[in-house]
Amino acid sequence: MKGKKRNILIVISFVLLTSLTIGFVRNDFEIAKNLDIYATLLRQLNENYVDDINVTNLVEESIHAMLNKLDPYTVFYPESQMEELKLMTAGHYGGIGATILQTEDYVVISEPYEGTPAYKTGLQAGDKIVKVNNQDVKNKSVSDVSALLRGHPGTSVKLDIIPYGRKSIVSKNVVREEIKFPNVAYASKVGDDIGYIYLTQFMENASLDVKNAFLSLKEEGIKSLILDLRGNGGGLLHEAVNIVNLFVDKGELIVSTKGKLSDKNQFYYTQNEVLDANIPLVVLVDGFSASASEIVAGAIQDLDRGVVIGRRTFGKGLVQNVLPLSYNTNLKVTVSKYYIPSGRCIQKVDYSDRDSNGLSKSKIDSNAVAFKTKNGRTVYDYGGVEPDVVIKPETYSTILLAMLEKRIIFNYANEFKFNNNKIPPVENFVFTDQMYEDFLSYAVNQNIEYETYTERQIANLEQSVKDDKFSEAVNKEINQLKELVKKEKSKDLERYKKEIKELLYLEIVSRYYYQKGRLQASLQIDPEMIKAKDLLHNLHEYTALLKGKTKK
Repeated sequence: MKGKKRNILIVISFVLLTSLTIGFVRNDFEIAKNLDIYATLLRQLNENYVDDINVTNLVEESIHAMLNKLDPYTVFYPESQMEELKLMTAGHYGGIGATILQTEDYVVISEPYEGTPAYKTGLQAGDKIVKVNNQDVKNKSVSDVSALLRGHPGTSVKLDIIPYGRKSIVSKNVVREEIKFPNVAYASKVGDDIGYIYLTQFMENASLDVKNAFLSLKEEGIKSLILDLRGNGGGLLHEAVNIVNLFVDKGELIVSTKGKLSDKNQFYYTQNEVLDANIPLVVLVDGFSASASEIVAGAIQDLDRGVVIGRRTFGKGLVQNVLPLSYNTNLKVTVSKYYIPSGRCIQKVDYSDRDSNGLSKSKIDSNAVAFKTKNGRTVYDYGGVEPDVVIKPETYSTILLAMLEKRIIFNYANEFKFNNNKIPPVENFVFTDQMYEDFLSYAVNQNIEYETYTERQIANLEQSVKDDKFSEAVNKEINQLKELVKKEKSKDLERYKKEIKELLYLEIVSRYYYQKGRLQASLQIDPEMIKAKDLLHNLHEYTALLKGKTKK
């Protein structure tokens, strides 16, 4: 009997091996056949098409079109995009160190990064870029201008700009440097005994940076910690594991990966002795917390090591590797999916399953499968990590959205900086009611046009009345309603004064104290931060959440 079983196993193994071999041979044949077709087609086009063709552009576009059938994270990088790839994979690039934005005709400086060539050269928010290396950039896109500004460190770029508030062109030679974005953008005490670390990315040494920031805060006497992962799109997998290891004992499974190739099936455990296994911990997340951020937040939640606060994360459970290709080109390709300790794969979108319109399908909440945390709490594979405490996103008023779209807040902050050389330190600066009155005087001349939800509904009502051929009396009533709405609308700048003042405050602070100043100011009015601090001051509620004995 044992011999028969052995023979059956041998036969099954042989069949499986033969099937796999046949499959690989068939795939190799299909690849060879289609590559031959493609090369033949390209040669025929080059020889016979009525006009000259740019072979490189055609090939690149065809590669992009092919990869678009997969997922958005599988990307081809030609040699010309090496700086972009470097930024994506290493967190640094060669450039001048400034964000830019689109206006009507030209791209303008949005914000220089403190300490960068843009900052050292005196570039400021609102400066209009007219030429780059004598090339007119009128009507050029942000990506076009960004490509011109980037380059190898040590090389110079000539910028012709019109500084904000002036009319004449000024030329500046800016020497590019290697622009490095810090992993930890900000770390500080945010109360008598609460530490705060803002982690913006998971590039090399991210875990060391968090560790050093945490140890410094402990020396200042913190008794609890807030780790902010909002807006953090991820980075290196091992850095995520090491960061969790700072707060979780050695030997815990943090994440596993599963791919088509067996060498992509990996299990990642904490390797080091824990730094602090007991300090109360809150992790802040939002809809832009992705990938490595979701590993950290998900592992902390699954291991019941801390409380996650904010909004459901992005839902990117896919792992990419960068593979070198010929002629200094590269392919960033999805090779596996990752699973957090409870067994959940938090990938939201299934790019292999598309509807009749070619759109990828997403997980539906009602179909979510339940999993258990280490202590037995129920969690679900919604696609993204659902926080333990959900904070609903704030919705801006229509008038504020209109002002943001028309750059009125942005431009007023530039005007404020132009007229005021300095302001008090962030913790002492207050955007007063008198300043708001000045803003109202400025806004009067800015043609703030917008349509409220009520106005849209009235327009629909007017069309319905017209379609139903109602009497003129109905139209008269509608006109009276429109006048009432117009009168109410005129009060919007006062009605939404609080939220408008908050954005003006943040925008103005950033003109003087840049990114760190804006972050420091935002923490004072941030609802997630307020909830996190309240929770850490109420350890009974904190503990009850981790035991699943309280409502979200």
